[in-house]
Amino acid sequence: MKTVVEPTREAVVAALGDTRTVVTIGAYDGVHLGHRAVIAQVRERATALGARSVVVTFDRHPASVVRPESAPKLLTDSQQKLELLASTGVDATLVVPFGESQSKEAPRDFVQRVLVNALRMRAVIVGEDFHFGHKRGGNVALLREMAASNDFEVSPLQLVARADGVNEAVSSTAIRRALSGGDVRRAAGMLGRSHEVRGAVVQGDKRGRTIGFPTANVAVDASLCLPTDGVYAARVTIGDGSVHPAAINIGRRPTFYEHAQHSLLEAHLLDFSGDLYGQTLRVAFVEFLRGERKFAGIDELRTQLQTDIAQARAALR
Repeated sequence: MKTVVEPTREAVVAALGDTRTVVTIGAYDGVHLGHRAVIAQVRERATALGARSVVVTFDRHPASVVRPESAPKLLTDSQQKLELLASTGVDATLVVPFGESQSKEAPRDFVQRVLVNALRMRAVIVGEDFHFGHKRGGNVALLREMAASNDFEVSPLQLVARADGVNEAVSSTAIRRALSGGDVRRAAGMLGRSHEVRGAVVQGDKRGRTIGFPTANVAVDASLCLPTDGVYAARVTIGDGSVHPAAINIGRRPTFYEHAQHSLLEAHLLDFSGDLYGQTLRVAFVEFLRGERKFAGIDELRTQLQTDIAQARAALR
């Protein structure tokens, strides 16, 4: 997959050649099953038209600019999103810079500047509820209005329904809601994969080592969506690419700290010994085991950790 970072015709031609494109547009946070269904249609239509398939997305979530006080936590960081988009087989991703001026751009101007002039779009495929541009003023109706004079077709798609019996479409919002309740299995059902966060291993207080359960403290960017506080079974990929079963604690460690301000992610890799400091770990959540709680002392905590590890092993078999 080619990644284009300037929404100009010159940049697009350098990446894809002087060709027409079939396009979809969106934040694509999480690259979930709904997103993948749209991209599959984009690729199929591009093949039929002899065009190239392109995802148009943004260098940050638009909500972080438009309404930063209520912007959602992200399901993927920028690098992970590009990796997941590449795995769909799309020809290119155009990453449009999104700042204050972009947030005020009229939808019609965005279509002309990016989709028509830069991408020479032959077709656009989006969800039927798609909105874009200043104050979300752009929609399928506007795209259809502009289609004839700019020689492109518009194909709105019905959203992908959840497969777990809940009467709503797969969406990034629904996935965040599942994670906020610790339901990482339900989130995985909508993502088509386990929810994963990444971060570097940093120095901690090394308390786990003193009680026989060493942990790696993983610094996860505050913009990313963590599951709710609790203990999880997970698979952790370390710096050399090897994958290890793990018990994960997310929380404020109330047994040791009365008023911790932030939740931490601590990973205990099962049957592993080695130095992880400075490595970037990828933590893929598989199963919620229990909520975080305060213990009466070290012995009670140690007993519970033994139970947690046994349950994590069982969940990861």
